[in-house]
Amino acid sequence: MTAATKTSLRCERLPELGPLREEWEPLAARSGNVFATWEWASAWWRHHGQGRPLHLVGFRDDAGEMVGILPLYLDARRPLRVLRFIGRETGDELGPVCAPEHRAAVAAATRPALRELGVGWDVLVAESLPGDEAWGAFERGRALSRIPNPVLEIKGMSWDDYMASRSGKFRQQVRRTERRLSEDHGLAFRMTSGADTLPGDMDALVRLHGMRWGEESSGVFAGADGDLHREFAAVALERGWLRLWLLELEGEPVAARLGYRFGDADAGYQSGRDPAWDKFGVGFLLQVHTIREAMDDGIGEYRFLRGGEGYKSRFASADRGLETVVVSRGLLGGAAVAARRLSLAVASRRESKPWEGA
Repeated sequence: MTAATKTSLRCERLPELGPLREEWEPLAARSGNVFATWEWASAWWRHHGQGRPLHLVGFRDDAGEMVGILPLYLDARRPLRVLRFIGRETGDELGPVCAPEHRAAVAAATRPALRELGVGWDVLVAESLPGDEAWGAFERGRALSRIPNPVLEIKGMSWDDYMASRSGKFRQQVRRTERRLSEDHGLAFRMTSGADTLPGDMDALVRLHGMRWGEESSGVFAGADGDLHREFAAVALERGWLRLWLLELEGEPVAARLGYRFGDADAGYQSGRDPAWDKFGVGFLLQVHTIREAMDDGIGEYRFLRGGEGYKSRFASADRGLETVVVSRGLLGGAAVAARRLSLAVASRRESKPWEGA
């Protein structure tokens, strides 16, 4: 089924994820976002779809080439029909799957396409959109919240260049601590490189994450989320995207960092460490090592992903932010958005998750 939209893009209903892989992959590659990949969307849907209605919308240009995909699903039906992007909560950057230059056109075509394709909805909650875009292109879209999304731009920068730009205290901490741990405790950095070590390395990450974060970490690697991360890590290893690093002392992992390399960016996703070694800054050292590896490999940027944790500001050179935009339809949708915006305004001084429980 196709229909003309106001942007000259032709929209069509896409029945399922499986057959889309061939057209999806080049769009994800151009997006530069590992959470826009077909592999991530497919894994997330297997573990979190739970029978919810899937609404995949494709956009083609005048030549018939697929230029954008909306990976949407109906998250809630009563009393409010809420559409969301596949990957919410576990994916750090979401939105239309397309090249950056097509984001505005795809966003502008979204509401007309949903109407013309007969999708029933009241509110579209577009979470974790790249904050360096003007998402006002969503017809009747309203910004609901914005959170930090720090990045270190390293294109063309060598490790020596980077170290020269840091304070003397920073340089001394890196060099002195690495030397001391190497001499006294056999410091070693190891990246998972084979399927035979992946399960054990993921176990180490989960254990160290729990040791560092305690009860706060209980949901990150548990249940469906835990299954998702292990499945995607295996796929990412096959694709050459996985960057699971471990810092070992005396032959045992005491810090771990899970990340992904996709396109011209490395992204740090989750980490953990043994607090018994905190006085040596093992988490800091492992972060430094992963940045150094990215620079040595000529990667353009290191992404710290969503959140404004203090350690990120020690390294980041920019913050593009992530936005949540809501688009309403009809009186019910409009009233719900107005009420939610009002509640966030009243609670602006308290931490709040956008549109939780809708």
